[in-house]
Amino acid sequence: MTSKGSGKQPSLARAVVVARHGKIWLVPTILSALVALCLTLLYMGGILNPNGNLRHLPIALVNSDQGPPLPGQQQTLGTQVSRSVAAATPPDAVQWRRLSQAQMQDQLASGKIYGALVIPSDFTTSVAALTTSQATTRPALTVLTNPGLGSLGSSLASQITQRAAHQASLTIGKQLAAHASEQGTSTTTQSLLGDPVTVTTKVGHPIGGHSGLGLSGFYFTLLLVLTGFVGGNIINNGVDAGLGYTDNEIGPWHTRRPTVPISRTQTLLLKMLMTAGISVLTTSLIMVAAIGILGMDASHLPLLWIFSYCASLAVGLGVQAINAAFGGIGQVVSMFVFIALALPSSGATIPLHAVPGFYRFLALFEPMRQLSDGVRAILYFDARADAGLTRGWVMIAIGSALALLFGFAMTLYYDHRGLRRLTARPAPPASTGTPESS
Repeated sequence: MTSKGSGKQPSLARAVVVARHGKIWLVPTILSALVALCLTLLYMGGILNPNGNLRHLPIALVNSDQGPPLPGQQQTLGTQVSRSVAAATPPDAVQWRRLSQAQMQDQLASGKIYGALVIPSDFTTSVAALTTSQATTRPALTVLTNPGLGSLGSSLASQITQRAAHQASLTIGKQLAAHASEQGTSTTTQSLLGDPVTVTTKVGHPIGGHSGLGLSGFYFTLLLVLTGFVGGNIINNGVDAGLGYTDNEIGPWHTRRPTVPISRTQTLLLKMLMTAGISVLTTSLIMVAAIGILGMDASHLPLLWIFSYCASLAVGLGVQAINAAFGGIGQVVSMFVFIALALPSSGATIPLHAVPGFYRFLALFEPMRQLSDGVRAILYFDARADAGLTRGWVMIAIGSALALLFGFAMTLYYDHRGLRRLTARPAPPASTGTPESS
């Protein structure tokens, strides 16, 4: 007597037999292993040692000290602090930009510097007052942050600046304490002179409270890229199924449409037109959800929408071009182009000044960096062209043009060579919507 489950045994046995053949394992195993290895190296390689990889992080150094110099010295203490700060940081790690107050504010507002150290105009005078018997407080240096460039970048700049300022304070304190000891000043005064400067931290260029500590720009850009990437692949698969070039399976239900005789070039044109149309909806929904429902801080909304639409469309066009050129493996190729290589080289979470040189090279052309600079310029820096918006527009135009040229060049070549995708064949019997009918 045959049990109810015995009827499935032949199918199971056949699967086991097929699984014993090494060839069926070869390609999936190799591709999966390469993807896992490459993703790990790419993602982890860019984040593990930001301090060790730090190169030329731009920080402003504003010396407003007007003196006069202390007795026996030819320079103000502000000048000495400036030199001490630069000497206290590792060579090539920081690019100290000696700016005026107005220049510093302009570069903070355009996202060109990650922070600033400000020496006040009365710095030497306030330090000199410590040598008097009425000295009770210490003069201050001000560290300014720029959270619009990301919480980690701003934090790195703040830590570096605070350490350098404290070291400069100790250096000046040794000189003052020695001089005060010779003059026989009080113990309280000598204690103040040992570390004469206090360091205060303030926000140099404020952003909204609903900005994710400067990360909303990155995550909004990530949404645009993912929508373009995933949406492009959905459109690619949907059109192929609709034209009868692939099967359409949802769970156990299977359908196969009649194959439509259409060239590769015409198919790519159809997919790109659908990408352009559907991106209008997806971009609008992203903004409605992020800004309207979740309350993300955003201004210049019309500009943000058109930039977001063009950014997502450029990614979608690139996905269609790559899929048309590489076929089934195109989804893996586009995943590396738009996700795997783009995320660690975006500079949106870890500054490009704190990643290995390979990622700084990728950032020259990978889309995530270009798009995130444009989005941050709109969200945090009043849509200033020099804050990254111009570069974002230029790279969107270049990326879209390359996608069109590459995609249509490949499909025209394939069509010219007569490399058709499938030979047209009639549709199978109509599906009843059951697993058995497929």
